[in-house]
Order: sequence, then C-alpha cells, then structure tokens
Amino acid sequence: MPSALTLLAEGEQHERAGAPVQAIACFNSAIEAAESRRQHDVLSDALRRLAVVHHHQGDQHRAQALVQRALGVAVEIGDTLRAARALNALAGFDFETGEIESAQQRYRRAIELGGDDPVLRGRVEQNLGILANIRGDLQSALAHYERAHSALASVGEEQGLALALHNQGMVNADLRRWSEAERCYEESLAIAERAGMAHLKGLVLLNRAEVMLAQHRTDQALASAEAALVVFNQLDSRLDKADTYQMIGRVYRETGRPQLAESRLRSAIELAVATGSVLSEAEASRELALLYQQSGRNQEALTLLHASHRLFGRLDARKDLVDVDGKRARLESTYLRVVREWGQSIESADSYTHGHCERVATLGEAVGRLLGLDEEQLTALRLGAYLHDLGKVKVPHEILNKPGRLTDEEFAIVQQHPAWGVELLATVEFPWDIKPIIRWHHEKYDGTGYPDRLVGEEIPLGAQIICAVDVYDALTTTRSYRKAMSHDEAIMRMQETRHWWRPDVFEALLGASAQVLKEAA
Repeated sequence: MPSALTLLAEGEQHERAGAPVQAIACFNSAIEAAESRRQHDVLSDALRRLAVVHHHQGDQHRAQALVQRALGVAVEIGDTLRAARALNALAGFDFETGEIESAQQRYRRAIELGGDDPVLRGRVEQNLGILANIRGDLQSALAHYERAHSALASVGEEQGLALALHNQGMVNADLRRWSEAERCYEESLAIAERAGMAHLKGLVLLNRAEVMLAQHRTDQALASAEAALVVFNQLDSRLDKADTYQMIGRVYRETGRPQLAESRLRSAIELAVATGSVLSEAEASRELALLYQQSGRNQEALTLLHASHRLFGRLDARKDLVDVDGKRARLESTYLRVVREWGQSIESADSYTHGHCERVATLGEAVGRLLGLDEEQLTALRLGAYLHDLGKVKVPHEILNKPGRLTDEEFAIVQQHPAWGVELLATVEFPWDIKPIIRWHHEKYDGTGYPDRLVGEEIPLGAQIICAVDVYDALTTTRSYRKAMSHDEAIMRMQETRHWWRPDVFEALLGASAQVLKEAA
C-alpha cells in the first residue's frame, strides 16, 4: 500500500485537476494509512484537504466535522502551523456561510499561530482582503492582497500568486477598471491552467465574464461563463454553479432571450437555496426581477425584489456582516427603478400627465424632509408617489382622456382608482408601507375625500403629503380642460381649501414648492 504521504499528494493532484471522487478516495486512504502508522502531521493535512473537497460539494456538515478533527489533531501534537491551516479552512467555511465575524477572528488567529510561514500568511492575507472587498473597503482589500502577493512571491508560491491576481482583478472590477481587471484575470488564468488549479480556473472564467458583460462583449462573456460551468460541473461545485447560472442568465437577459434567461436564473436560485447561500439567492432573485420588469411583469418583479430584500434582512440580523448596506442600497435602487418605470408607463396613457409621478415623488420627498421623516419613510413616500395612480389603468380610456369636465357618473368611476390600485397590488408585498399612500392619497383632513371618507389623523401622514403635492402638481400643469397655473396662482387656490390638509403638511408644501421654484429659476 502506498505511504500516507504519497496518497495525500495524489489526492491533492486529483483535487487540483477537478476530480473530486478520486481525490476523496485518496484522502480517505491517506487518513487510514496515517492513523495506522500514527503519522499525525499527515493525518491533519489529509483531514483538512478532504474537508475542503466536501465543502465544495455542498456537504457543509461533513466538511466542518473533518476540519475540526484536523484542528484537534494539530493541537494535540503541538503543531501550530497545521493548527493555523485548519483555522484558515474553518474561517473560509464561515465566510461562505455568512459568519463573517467568526471568519475574521479565525483568520487573525491563524496569522498569530502560523505567521512565520510565508505561504500561510499570504493565504490568510488573501482571505482578509476578500472580507474587506466584500464590505466595500477596497483600499484595505488592496493592502491585504499586496501583502499576500509579497509573502507568496518571496517563496515562489505560484498557486497563491494566481489567487492573488484573481482577487486583484476583483478589486479592479469593483473600481470599474476593466482593462486592469482583465489583465489580472488573464495572468491568473494562465497560472491556474499551468498548475492544474481547476477551481480557481472556474472562478477566473466566471469573474472575467462579469468584466466582459460590463463592456457589452456579450458573446465573449457567455463563452467565458459557459467554460466556467464546465469546470464547476466537473468539480460538482453547486455553490459556484449557482453564481455561474446567474451570470449566464444575465447575458441572456441583456441579449434579448428572456425564456433562456428565466430558466438559468431560476436554476441559480434553486442551487443557491440547496447550498444555503443566502447572498447568491438574494442576488439571483434581484436579477430575475429585472428580467420580469423588462417583460412588463411588474407584480412578479416586485414580489421577487421583496423576497430579495427579506433575504438581506436575514443577513442584517447578524453582527458585522458582508457589505449589506451597499448591497441593500443597490437593491433599493432597483426597487425605485422598477416602480418608477411602472408608474411612468401608467401615466403615458394621458399626454397631459407626463412626468406627473416623478414630480410628485420629488416634491413629496422634499415636503417629507421638512417634516422630519427618516430615510425609510422617505423611501416609502417616493415609492407610493410613483404608484399612487396605479388604479387608473382600470379607468376607461374615454374617461381618462376626456376633454372638459367629467360628469358625476364619470367622476364616481375615477374615484375608485385608489382602491383599484391597492387591489392590483394585493399579491405584492413591500418592505415599506406604501399601500396606505396609494389607497388614501385623495382623503382630505375634513373628511370630504375618497374613497373611505377618512377624517383628520385617521389619514396616514404619507398619504396627506402626496394628496397635497398631487393637487399642487395638477394645478401647475396643463390639463385637457384648462391651462397650467403659476406657482403663486396655485398656492392662492390651495389657500382657499387648506382645511383639506394638516396644517404642518400645508406649511411644508409651501416651503418645499417655493424652494423647488427658486432652484428651477
């Protein structure tokens, strides 16, 4: 029977070549041989390598158990370097499952234990760079990668250099330095292919596709992503396959192939769920929502965006997690885009109301700021403004575009649009409370509004703000039955009915509209 060390080396070769079944067999044989011969150093290494293979296959429970055992063996024999390597592996597992605080603590402990070893230091610095990169601290990430590069270059550790180049490519991509990012990826890919580093090769191909897509080189992006998928299929790396399917779906979406895009993005979500990757699931849900929005499937798009927002909420419940603020800001920007474009498509049916939702949203937000609303309330206000007239899609076209004043019967139909708007959103959930704004944006403080005749403080503040701003915008724009009023004329008209709104809302409208007028002059 080959020695434990020989079996370990053969397993590592199979692992690099993308042959997980053969690697697992060799590592298991190495463990058996090392145990029988009491070769604790080889035993710790074999356990750790076997853990990594199982981790890439999505078997997190077995991977954790194996690497914990590797750590225990190293501690038992007083081998601090092998203990540090095991801690580095455990930290990597923590990182991929979102346990960022634990990962960072283990990385730092690994440096304390094995800092004299340049290879280990280089790898841990790489991992700390990844944490900084995902948090959005690009300068710290670059500093960690530079230290990693220096440590690994000092001993000619080619595999580590390939990873350092890959990670530098990621930072440059985040900085939108596309040429520099691609150069790093190409150098990393060359080393990975030469050294037989199959998993890194797949990652480089996938991330290179991101750069190509950003430059609208869609054919090249698709080819690179598909090459990555071949690698990850061979490795049976489901976590990486989820991200690769997401990339392929994005390419199909950008090249006008919606059915293929939906299929690949749904596969990405399914794989992310199966592997427990909350971040991948959230990102893939967002990409699918954009596809639905492009296809006019706005309710489905908003349902997916809400699901994605909930996933980020789960991540936010943990301490010191991955750039959740940055990712949530990107997601909320997508929410605004989808809702804004939906609102604009609704108002396009009436040439007189073009730009109405945008103006109401902008002025409404200004009024809200004067009233001291927080950012979450302001987001709800803006979204509610974009969709406040959603129910008008059910108003007959001849009524909606009628020149002149409406009859009582026609106006009674128009008065149903706030309730119809909420009905159209019955199956859609939002992270913000916008449905009361939509239903009650025509309610008046004195109880003369519609559809529910609410009085005074029964009307939510956001609805009162949109009501006041809606009236102001209607007065200051041309309609089918009259010309637009000036700012002063509109305010004079609204002074006559100021009892329709809370006093502080009306005063804030006066201040905000005057400021907007001043800025436009």
